[in-house]
Amino acid sequence: MADTPTEYTSLLPKHTVEDGSDSTCDDEDAVCEESSELQSTARLIMSEMWALLKGSIPVILAYTLQNSLQTLSVMIVGRSSPETLATAAFSFGFAMSTAWLVALGGSTALDTLASSSFTGSTNKHDLGVLLQRGFVILTLFYIPVAVLWAFSEPVFLLLGQDADLSRDTARFLTCLIPGGLGYIYFEAMKKYLQAQEIMRPGTYVLLITSPINAGLNYLFCYPLGMGLLGAPLATSISYWLSFGLLVLYARFVAGSECWGGWSRAAFHNLGVFARLAFLGIVHIGTEWWAFEIVALAAGRLGTIPLAAQSVIMTADQVLNTIPFGVGVAASARVGNLLGARNARGAALAAHSAAWLSMLLGTFVLAGLLLSRHHFARIFNDDQRVVHLTASILPYVALFQIADGLNGSCGGSLRGMGRQHVGAAVNFLSYYCGALPLGIWLAFHGWGLQGLWVGQCVALYLVGLLEWAIVAMSDWRGEVDRAFQRME
Repeated sequence: MADTPTEYTSLLPKHTVEDGSDSTCDDEDAVCEESSELQSTARLIMSEMWALLKGSIPVILAYTLQNSLQTLSVMIVGRSSPETLATAAFSFGFAMSTAWLVALGGSTALDTLASSSFTGSTNKHDLGVLLQRGFVILTLFYIPVAVLWAFSEPVFLLLGQDADLSRDTARFLTCLIPGGLGYIYFEAMKKYLQAQEIMRPGTYVLLITSPINAGLNYLFCYPLGMGLLGAPLATSISYWLSFGLLVLYARFVAGSECWGGWSRAAFHNLGVFARLAFLGIVHIGTEWWAFEIVALAAGRLGTIPLAAQSVIMTADQVLNTIPFGVGVAASARVGNLLGARNARGAALAAHSAAWLSMLLGTFVLAGLLLSRHHFARIFNDDQRVVHLTASILPYVALFQIADGLNGSCGGSLRGMGRQHVGAAVNFLSYYCGALPLGIWLAFHGWGLQGLWVGQCVALYLVGLLEWAIVAMSDWRGEVDRAFQRME
């Protein structure tokens, strides 16, 4: 591990760290001094954006491939009929808002604790203890989810879903129960490696398991005649295979130096980890649950709107890997810098991540608008589904910039251990404004478009509010709080 940086190894130029006495401009030339400082800051932001982009790309690829496991399942099994497409997409959407949420939200405790521990702790094996603690806590969090999946049919009926959809979704989720735990463990292993600035193994592993997953899905669903239920079984095998390969990578290639063996210390201070994991679930969940409510509302609009919603949600889960990947890289970067007592560097990283995510969101927006009339054909050839999807995609495209801002600033907040702030912002934006608006519009003449107008409003509110909170943060205080958590 490199020597621990201090506040005075900041990424910012020397005259901003100290008192400005070494400025190359004369005191009388205020314009020259201000211009020089702005140019220097701009160069630093560009440099940090480049560093974050290099760190984000393997994370984005890993999450894209990770989501492709379920996306390929939906595409393969959904070719048989719009009803099968809707069931598979609805099932995976529900899985994402429950078990996947435990994995991606609960593991943000590792974003907070592991990244700062790697640079700030005197014992490198503390990181391995945190991983073990994550296995324990996240397994406990998954147990009620597995029970919910096994008995989900009456829940869906209570929520007003079609009887056939409720029955088939419950059967699908029951077969997916083993895979949920594999997904959680795989995500925890990735965070363990990312805290050590080892970003690429997840991509390498998924490049192997993604085609295997596609082959298993086709084999189980069609030649073996398992139909709809072949998809969750094949995907479960793929998740466990991904976890096993990542463990082998950490053991034999890179990442083992922070593993000190199984330790009873993993069962100490469980409360701190559990609190951060729970807040991480709420932070990410308040957004994802809002999208699931939209899916439930779409189910009450009819089969074709639900099929179109399923196409959009499946695609959005893939597109969301870009801001989420930037957010993961930002949380690791911010956490590492706080653990290195580099408050100014952490602030610069947070703002640079915001600019980077908005830039990437602009490219996604353009791609969606250009492909909107043909996008749904990837999933289903029904002309009604294709036409309705094309009418919704402009709203989805519009919020890509805000979604990027939400992902990056949310990542920075997780790096600071402030998951509760992001959760509060999400709750106020979605549940106190945008969701009621979208549902009202949907059932007063706007249909599915109304639901997505509400989501668009929410994402812009969340993105702007979180960026403002990050901008007003006391970064020296965040350094102190990072070390308090380690103690």
